Amino acid sequence: MEEKKIRLLDSRFAGFLAGRSRLSGKEREQFQSIVCRLSMGLGAGDSCLPVTELEEEVITRSGLAGMENKPLCLFNNCVYLQRFFEYEKTLAEKIGMFATDSIQLAKDGSLLDTLFGKEAANETDWQRVAAEQALIKSFLIISGGPGTGKTTTVLKVLALLQSVSRHSLRIALAAPTGKAAMRLQESIGASVHHLPLSQSIIKSIPDQASTIHRLLRVKYQSPFFWHNAENPLLFDVVVVDEASMVDLALMSKLVNALRPGSRLILLGDKDQLASVESGTVLADMTCALPENTVELQKSYRFDGSIQRFAEAINGGRSMDAWNLMKSDDPVNISLLQEDVAEYGGEIYCRYMAAVRKAETLDDYKNVFSVFQSFKILCALRKGRTGVSGINDRVERYLTGKGYDCFSSTWYSGRPVMITRNDYALDLYNGDMGICLPDPDNPECMKVWFERFDGSLQGLLPGRISNCKTVYALTIHKSQGTEIGEVLVVLPERDSEIITRELLYTAVTRAKQCVKVKSSRSVFDLAVAGKIERHSGLALRLV
Repeated sequence: MEEKKIRLLDSRFAGFLAGRSRLSGKEREQFQSIVCRLSMGLGAGDSCLPVTELEEEVITRSGLAGMENKPLCLFNNCVYLQRFFEYEKTLAEKIGMFATDSIQLAKDGSLLDTLFGKEAANETDWQRVAAEQALIKSFLIISGGPGTGKTTTVLKVLALLQSVSRHSLRIALAAPTGKAAMRLQESIGASVHHLPLSQSIIKSIPDQASTIHRLLRVKYQSPFFWHNAENPLLFDVVVVDEASMVDLALMSKLVNALRPGSRLILLGDKDQLASVESGTVLADMTCALPENTVELQKSYRFDGSIQRFAEAINGGRSMDAWNLMKSDDPVNISLLQEDVAEYGGEIYCRYMAAVRKAETLDDYKNVFSVFQSFKILCALRKGRTGVSGINDRVERYLTGKGYDCFSSTWYSGRPVMITRNDYALDLYNGDMGICLPDPDNPECMKVWFERFDGSLQGLLPGRISNCKTVYALTIHKSQGTEIGEVLVVLPERDSEIITRELLYTAVTRAKQCVKVKSSRSVFDLAVAGKIERHSGLALRLV
């Protein structure tokens, strides 16, 4: 949410509950105000609303609060919607059980040396520490910034667990979005055959990853999944990448579907943005359960300049970060002086040139690669510096260069992002597609999506109802991706949504180059701002 405004949903919901309360007069008005603030908070990512003693009394007298069969619930000086209270309660109870449960496997020092090298006397190998912890803990968080080797570490952890286990472990790899799942699958697939272990162990590592929704098996047109406490997953180990993106509801449902005796390993960067939906689940768990958390601290492949830039932002050192952009060295960190649409449009001209040359599915794979090499990341959705404004301006720039983006809604090269899960088509919020001709029937346009096995799937545009053009996308939507060059666009004025976590997440999407379009004042406010969400999860876990 870009600003804390009262939505129609908030006011109507508050009025609905107030009209069904036992209250009247000023007490009803006060109750309605409380419910409205609770609804607004849920829209901003809170899972609950802190209340005063007097407000608790009003809520209690409303007759609408209780532990069962009531819409509201009071707990720890906070008011919840009942379903969010249940999500938090279930998650805390299940994680608490996993965190204290021990399924200890024998430590094999020589195998650890084979996988991680011999221990240095003067330096802690945090990847090795994570592997040792995975042998004795049922629940483990492996946290770390970009390039610290989270995926490499978990691959070695899985190989270690398989090697010392008495039976072959059933392992599931998952992520919150299709793109993140594909990245996890590609990373595991590219590294697994380099392990200095037997072929039987290598073959026991799964080569497929899925979204969490697919793992739990969605019930069509239902918020529930087939796998739950009564019908648990059969896996011995479940690995979830990009765990910072998982919201309270989904994490609760995932953990509730784990069978007793299984292991859960979460990978993520605790300093990244929290989920778009409610909660700050990964940050809450790393804070409350340090004994179940290993933070990787050494970067192995992340560009050093981008790393310093990201660390300055994450550390709240605005001046250091600004000076890096203003300096001629490094050359890959800079402030953009040109117009955003002109700079981005010129780069996208290269992409459209690749689109024009593409004729086969192999060519289309190259188009996806070119498109993924650059992204404009915006803090806001609307306005001149927001996604909608910049997408429109880029399309106009491309049209001026001979690439007509307005002759048809579905023109060749139009990149789109799915905005709502479509389980029938196996498309999920955040999946990206590109409109290109069918190679077998060039008169027919299709929207092509990369699938988990590396193939491309083409769908007729009429089947895709919820999508948006995506030359520019919000920073939230960029989570779980790696991009060659990013152009980060901050608003012209301060906004409550502009925070340190937002800027850090945008910068750490880049592999080679970062450009920022911002004034000094807005940049300073962004680095100073911190996300503050109301959640009771950490207190429940302590």
